[in-house]
Amino acid sequence: MAPIISQRDVEFMVYEFFNCEALTQRERYAEHNRETFDATIDIARRIAEDQFLPIQMKLDMNQPTFDGERVHMIPELKVALDTVVESGLGASTADFELGGMQLPNVVASAAYAYLSAAGSTALGFIGLTNANANLISEHGTPEQIEKWVVPMREGRFAGTMAMTEPSAGSGLADLTTSAVRDEDGNYRITGNKIFISGGDHELNDNIVHLVLARIKGAPAGIKGISLFIVPKYMVNEDGSLGDKNDVNLAGLWHKMGGRGHTSTTLAFGEDGGAVGYLVGEENKGLSYMFHMMNEARILVGTGAACTALTGYQYSLDYAKERPQGRLLSNKDPLSKPVNIIQHPDVRRMLLAQKAYSEGAFALCLYGSALYDDSQTAPTEAERSRASLLLDFLTPIIKTWPSEYGPKANDLAIQVMGGHGYMNEHPVEMFYRDNRLNPIHEGTTGIQSLDLLGRKVPMNQMAGYQATLTVMRDLAAEVATTFPKESADLLAAIEELDEVTMTLLKQMGEHPIDLVFANSVEYLEMFGNVVLAWIWLRQGAISQEALATESHEDEQNFYRGKLQAMKFFFEYQLIKNATSAKLLKSLNATTFEMQEAWF
Repeated sequence: MAPIISQRDVEFMVYEFFNCEALTQRERYAEHNRETFDATIDIARRIAEDQFLPIQMKLDMNQPTFDGERVHMIPELKVALDTVVESGLGASTADFELGGMQLPNVVASAAYAYLSAAGSTALGFIGLTNANANLISEHGTPEQIEKWVVPMREGRFAGTMAMTEPSAGSGLADLTTSAVRDEDGNYRITGNKIFISGGDHELNDNIVHLVLARIKGAPAGIKGISLFIVPKYMVNEDGSLGDKNDVNLAGLWHKMGGRGHTSTTLAFGEDGGAVGYLVGEENKGLSYMFHMMNEARILVGTGAACTALTGYQYSLDYAKERPQGRLLSNKDPLSKPVNIIQHPDVRRMLLAQKAYSEGAFALCLYGSALYDDSQTAPTEAERSRASLLLDFLTPIIKTWPSEYGPKANDLAIQVMGGHGYMNEHPVEMFYRDNRLNPIHEGTTGIQSLDLLGRKVPMNQMAGYQATLTVMRDLAAEVATTFPKESADLLAAIEELDEVTMTLLKQMGEHPIDLVFANSVEYLEMFGNVVLAWIWLRQGAISQEALATESHEDEQNFYRGKLQAMKFFFEYQLIKNATSAKLLKSLNATTFEMQEAWF
């Protein structure tokens, strides 16, 4: 059986790239050590192998169904998810007093990678519940935390976020779900939400929906949006379940992939209004929801990276075992066929997968590490800087893995030839699952508008400049060891900076729609620079380790990292030159295309 993901790569990330053992010096993580980190990762791997891998194909081939009363899913899924909860991994980063393991986010994310790779979107039931609980913990009252967060941490309640509406889509300013204050001081919610992941199921006792709605008389647009806790079932004072709230499942959506997670249309208030509890202040709901949305965006990026990783491992294992053909240099038709990994084009595709997937995984774990630093770094300056970097990089952490994860899975199919698109092998499923991620939690286009239109100019470009500084510092640090890659990265940073300043200047001189017509190109260009920096860090660590490493397997591991770094610089980063030319020229080809011409 092919590995779900490379255990050695996980160890490299946790202990060499991020030096997570050093986190145990911080008060929050003082009760942990390498042994507890290893044990957590090992538990996650074993649950992935024992519970999720055996039902992976069954989940894909048996989509959720709705009989008008209840949602039906294969029973093995609940067993698998309950195993995650019972192990503690369902609330691995939560406080001890809330039943959590209080692990560093980066360690928890590395462990969770096994579950995500084997369980795909089925793990979304737990991931979204944690994100929901984190939001209420941050912005809710103590009573709301006790009533809703504690049972979510315990695995009794599930959580969702309900934003999208049939007529609004991603245009949240146009949402029409309404909220009217009742005589009890709570609110009655009326409206419809679509594409709500985990919106209904029988996996938990209750479901806690976080719903965006507009209070009667609120300002138009996003300034008039509030956030409400709307449970599927009411909860009595003693914590027991009461009557069903006025929330009803109107139907299920069936997607091309990710079939282990329900996607729902929910109707709120068909019988007088669903009871909702205001979170925080009126009209500040969208800012609160971004707490969950940004966490979900990083979850999406991480899921994309993990699906790419497992596809890479499967196709790599196949290529090592599948004999077919002979090298062009071999003219003897009677000689034995070689395993396909010896063919140069197969090695090209495998190396591209390695560069995309391992680079994306490191980037997502970097986001988790930044979150740890934003909460627990020793000084306020370090915490503020980490928060600044994380906020700025979130569109890239979500999008680059989501775009290049499916590309990696596409290559996995191609490596396996005709077997690749047969459902007897899982790589075609990996591709279908991963293709959802460029849309989940904001499309690539939306993320590009967020990056160029908001994140770059925000706070006098503080996040932008901090990101460039981090990358320049590494390039200078490793210039002696990697003179070419260091120079290439610095040149790419300067090219990116020139493009950025050109675009900001153009915003004041040209129609804004024209300037943003190629914002996706800008996002990809920025992502390539960040990933080159990620790979240069991996290369520097690997080169240093090789200087003292004598074990052949370890030497091969580090040489593989160095070769993937080289590939990324010579095959991927070089594409930025074309992007820069297009962006600086304010290319109007797409902008000028007319509707009638299509």
